[in-house]
Amino acid sequence: MLNRVILMGRLTAEPDYRTTQSGAAMARFTLAVERDFTGQNNERQTDFLDVIVWRQRADFVSKYFHKGQLVAVQGSIQVSSYTDREGNKRRSWDIVADQVYFAEGKRDNGYQNNYDYSRYDQMTPPPAPAQNNSSYSEPVSSYQSGDDGDFTPVADDDLPF
Repeated sequence: MLNRVILMGRLTAEPDYRTTQSGAAMARFTLAVERDFTGQNNERQTDFLDVIVWRQRADFVSKYFHKGQLVAVQGSIQVSSYTDREGNKRRSWDIVADQVYFAEGKRDNGYQNNYDYSRYDQMTPPPAPAQNNSSYSEPVSSYQSGDDGDFTPVADDDLPF
């Protein structure tokens, strides 16, 4: 079976960094990903996709990824089932990323360049489904069964762009 996702989009907000009760670092962010085709009114549709990264990648994302930045992720889709406060059964879909990449060059003057980021200030993702509690729990998947340790955050000056 195959469960592989590759996405490129812009962050809709700063990443949300947390540590689980077991001490694992986790970052969650939403990507605004435009579809390849235009609709009836000649405008592109945008999908808002939730992404989760773990451990060293979470540390990297929380330090170097910022709202409006174009990034690419590779990972898999994870479906979670839960019961909301009213007793309704719900499902949520997240992208669990095992690779994260910058998809544009480093900007000289902070995080502003000639690109119009105001469009992303107006775009808000749909509300997240209600969770039973406010803390995150680690999902059970092959990506959580150990740390491959192949990634270490680097200082801004050491980045190649």
